[in-house]
Amino acid sequence: MSKLLEDIKKLRALTGAGLTDVKKAIEEAAGDLDKAIELIRKRGQAIAAKRGDHEAEEGCILAAHEGDYAVMVGVKCETNFVAKNEDFIKLVSSILEVAKAKKGASKEEILAAPLADGRSVQDHITERSGVSGEKMELGVYEFVQGVFTTSYIHPGNMLATIVAFNEAADAQVARDVAMQIAAMAPVGITEEDVPADVKERELNLAREKARKPENLVDHIAQGALKKYYKENTLLDQLFVKDNKLTIAQYLQAQSKSLTVTAFKRVTLKAE
Repeated sequence: MSKLLEDIKKLRALTGAGLTDVKKAIEEAAGDLDKAIELIRKRGQAIAAKRGDHEAEEGCILAAHEGDYAVMVGVKCETNFVAKNEDFIKLVSSILEVAKAKKGASKEEILAAPLADGRSVQDHITERSGVSGEKMELGVYEFVQGVFTTSYIHPGNMLATIVAFNEAADAQVARDVAMQIAAMAPVGITEEDVPADVKERELNLAREKARKPENLVDHIAQGALKKYYKENTLLDQLFVKDNKLTIAQYLQAQSKSLTVTAFKRVTLKAE
């Protein structure tokens, strides 16, 4: 095998760049691989800067859990074609492993953390941007902690959930709750978690719809708010696999004290 072919193979393995980009970088660097890598990286930086105002609405979200910690990460890109690329998904997976290892780290710490080759997460994202010609960013980073955790990735890698519980739970029960969150998009665990502005919005909408005597409007609005809670808070929602049970009842059937203490749900899809 000629030295050029060996260098191309090595550089592709190091950067994930396409054949044409790698060959061009090696030629411009006069065979200096370190300089060629830097050229590819700079190309990624230039593309990222040039496409900074573009919308990155596609991407890949992955999640994982271990013991008392669950985490999800997602790298956004511009097209579904890039989002489904095997090397792109591998990059997101490697970032997820870093996030698992660095429990509770900030997003900035994750971006600065090294991957296996010693270069930072941000450098790898920038480099992949140069390879694909698209804007890319670490658009999703969430974690939860609790006595017991689980995670769920919806097919397609565009939606994921992570959940924490107050005590150990059966793995299937925990997964059912994670899938419930994915399907039903609750706004909180209980009504106490619903933001004040959301409550006020729902009350105002109900008042506008009521069109009843003034003395009955608030009563009707409060009834509508309770209905909203039942449909949109996790523990009050009907279980999608058995609508005779609420999620609270489903959990209590496993353990009287079992409940959810935290969850995160992120989707790249418009809902």
